[in-house]
Amino acid sequence: MGYLPIEDHGIIGDLYTAALVGTDGTIDWLCLPDFDSPSVFCSILDDEKGGCFRLRPVQDFHSYQLYLPDTNVLLTRFLSPEGVAEVLDFMPIEDEHETRHDLIRDVRVIKGRMTIEVDCGPAFDYARREHEIEFVKGGVIFRSAGMALNLASEVPLEEGPGRSVRGRFELKAGESASFVLQQLEEGEGPREALKRAECQDLLQQTLNYWRRWIAKSTYRGRWRNMVNRSTLALKLLTFAPTGALVTAPTMGLPQTIGGTQNWDYRYTWLRDAAFTMFVLLRVGFKDEAHTFMGWLQQRCRGSGGLLQPLYGIDGRKHLLETELSHLSGYRGSRPIRLGNDACELLQFDLYGAVLDAAYLHNKYGAPLDYDTWQSLRTTLSWLSENWRQPDAGTWGVRGDREDFVSSKVFSWVALDRAIRLAHQRGLPAEEEIWSGQRDAIYEEVMEKGWNTEKESFVQHYGSDALDASLLLMPVMQFVGPTDPRWLATLDSIQNELSHDALVDRYKAADADSSSTGEETFSVCSFWVVECLTRAGRLEEARLALEKMFSYANHLGLYAEKIGSSGEALGNFPHALTHLALIAAASRLDRALG
Repeated sequence: MGYLPIEDHGIIGDLYTAALVGTDGTIDWLCLPDFDSPSVFCSILDDEKGGCFRLRPVQDFHSYQLYLPDTNVLLTRFLSPEGVAEVLDFMPIEDEHETRHDLIRDVRVIKGRMTIEVDCGPAFDYARREHEIEFVKGGVIFRSAGMALNLASEVPLEEGPGRSVRGRFELKAGESASFVLQQLEEGEGPREALKRAECQDLLQQTLNYWRRWIAKSTYRGRWRNMVNRSTLALKLLTFAPTGALVTAPTMGLPQTIGGTQNWDYRYTWLRDAAFTMFVLLRVGFKDEAHTFMGWLQQRCRGSGGLLQPLYGIDGRKHLLETELSHLSGYRGSRPIRLGNDACELLQFDLYGAVLDAAYLHNKYGAPLDYDTWQSLRTTLSWLSENWRQPDAGTWGVRGDREDFVSSKVFSWVALDRAIRLAHQRGLPAEEEIWSGQRDAIYEEVMEKGWNTEKESFVQHYGSDALDASLLLMPVMQFVGPTDPRWLATLDSIQNELSHDALVDRYKAADADSSSTGEETFSVCSFWVVECLTRAGRLEEARLALEKMFSYANHLGLYAEKIGSSGEALGNFPHALTHLALIAAASRLDRALG
């Protein structure tokens, strides 16, 4: 079957899970019922046995995709000499806490006469479980151990290879057909195919939901289309029952083609907490910020002060990492990892992220409650005693631990925000201890984190290597944006890690011996834009931002990395990149007046 480029995909979802939809009409990734549940389609990770749901014309065509304005309803258009067909893909939402978990594919012909083919073949549990097919009135049921999927349609279907079903049908201008894929509850019978009016009602409810939601945005500045699309993408990556944000809805997509860094990103990183809180509050989504803060508070309570870098979207701590050796990987990139052992790493950046999130929420959202503050005090006590340890750094390097400068900076952030919080609210605090440790960190970073010969802050103590996580120093207010030391560091990063608008995290040999190559990391480019803005270099910042927009895919979405040919690499879409885009665009727009 072959692999579509990662960037040739859109995403749809219902705030519980999400599906990737290719420009060729193929759904090649879907987990049910939740983001981190086992997949039912994963042909993006194995084009032979991964399973997919294909809906497209038989005729030769070229295609393009767009979202219906201000929504996450995806339209794929197919144009050929015989006519024009469109497929609307969406997962219905009326109330985010009472979703149907349906996937609806509605195909119609706009012009001419087209022959459409449908091919649906799930591969349950990452293609590890067999299934049976049961043809029923109005469709088919795929039954596997522990799960049954109902595909409802009035289109006649027959069994195809590999326990799939397929069909061909002809539509002329004005005619349409719909397909509904839904997980059946235990003991539930088959669903009837949707009538045209029912399909239209579900579509309108979903359109209304997304448009009501994005209308709450307070962003009215330049680049509104890009900011709104990023905001809609972030909402799509939110797990409604807990408010947690997945870093990406996918797993196993390679950071480098043929490389080994193929991680599972369907979890929530505390590192992203401060950025999430800042962005949601900046663009007017206080309810979402409040819900996410509740999820963060639950992670702090009962932790004893020691926090993990990431958790499951339901808050679970154990994310055992295994390899799916039976799958060939995207374009042969293996191993494919399920779970993520990064939950066991020691990373001090998460403490700064959590305290900064709490500080921002208290200032702009709602006052922290007493129990949450007590949990944070326990966390700060642990940090005060342990910040001098080496750790895995912002990027979660799985090699030797080091005294990463960014980790010390975030430890300073945690203590600084705690002191500010206590002052704002008159809260009980170990202020003398916290102040002493905060000042000690600052002095140490200025002494050991600064390389006099290089005239730059560096990746870790005793190093002369650079790291793009240093770009967060002025963003987190550790240094002033025009401090001479910082401006020299910014220039060094632009000279050594940047390729025009694109920015590497670090030089691979400097930080991670397991790396097989380091492509540019999308989020770092937006951090550069924000640093340039804060430094008053507005024209330079604006050009860098506009250039980065050119690396988005056709729908305005970004993967984790950008390859040397501009291709998307890594898991997709990447929440941290979209968070950084909104923050950079908001700050630059305000600076430009």
